[in-house]
Amino acid sequence: MSTIQTVTGELAIEELGVTLIHEHLRTRDERVVKQFPHLYDSEEEVRLAVAQVQGAKERGVKTIFDPSVLGLDRDVRFMQRVANVTGMNIVAATGIFTFHYLPTRFASNDIEFMATQFIRDIEVGVQDSTIRAGFLKCATDYQGVTPHVEKVIRAVAQAHHRTGVPIMTHSHPASGTGLQQLAIFKEEGVPLNKVLIGHCGDSDDLDYIERVLETGAFIGMDRYGLTHTISTEQRNETVISLVKKGYANKMFLSQDYCCTTDAYKPEAAKRAAYPDWSMTFVMDKVLPTLKEHGVTDEQIQMMMVENVKSWIS
Repeated sequence: MSTIQTVTGELAIEELGVTLIHEHLRTRDERVVKQFPHLYDSEEEVRLAVAQVQGAKERGVKTIFDPSVLGLDRDVRFMQRVANVTGMNIVAATGIFTFHYLPTRFASNDIEFMATQFIRDIEVGVQDSTIRAGFLKCATDYQGVTPHVEKVIRAVAQAHHRTGVPIMTHSHPASGTGLQQLAIFKEEGVPLNKVLIGHCGDSDDLDYIERVLETGAFIGMDRYGLTHTISTEQRNETVISLVKKGYANKMFLSQDYCCTTDAYKPEAAKRAAYPDWSMTFVMDKVLPTLKEHGVTDEQIQMMMVENVKSWIS
């Protein structure tokens, strides 16, 4: 693939530039939004998303991948509005975010039915729009590969074969779910260099992370600013160690930032819980620290610019 779909149209991969691979303009539970809309302020959500995206743009970021899908209240028109205001390239995903169970419509139909919906998002458009998804997303947390979660992973694999778009996962390193995901993708014949195992930076277990890397997959060191599982210092030490081992060409740095999220409302609650968490933390604090510890400009260029092109093409 020499191009990718953004929410504002097709983009040559050479134009992606500095990329934040895992950020959310908004995450919500669509069931709550539907039934209790008074709990949400759409204009505040736009304002907060624009502020964060604009901040990232001012620091040289050109592209953001937003892996919000069913389960996180994906809204591609919201993404497009933010993209139009800020001029940021924003890439939307298709897939399903669940750790346990599927909605009845997908639970009662087969894998092919699910894959067909993902393919439609990629080839036709999302949510009855002409805005097309540019990558696939699935998730496996500490609950493991439940039957419904496995169904999503296999549907994502099928959709990849039909469309060629890359795959990103949510994983839980402490439970080894990244390796479980990769085993299923391998069974399905997916080239593992088209898979990005997300949230590997939630662990400093180099043995586990290297086992993921040895498959040929990319890894997301993508939760900078979140400190409930591991500190920023530990995240940095892990990245530095992996760079020294020659893995800069397989890593992405990002924050998994949520401009607004059901988990932290009002906004003050989020700032109190994670004062460093933002869409600019990597650019402002992480990259300078990595450089101070010997990570070169070329290695940072690899992680922030070049790897995304290899993952897509």
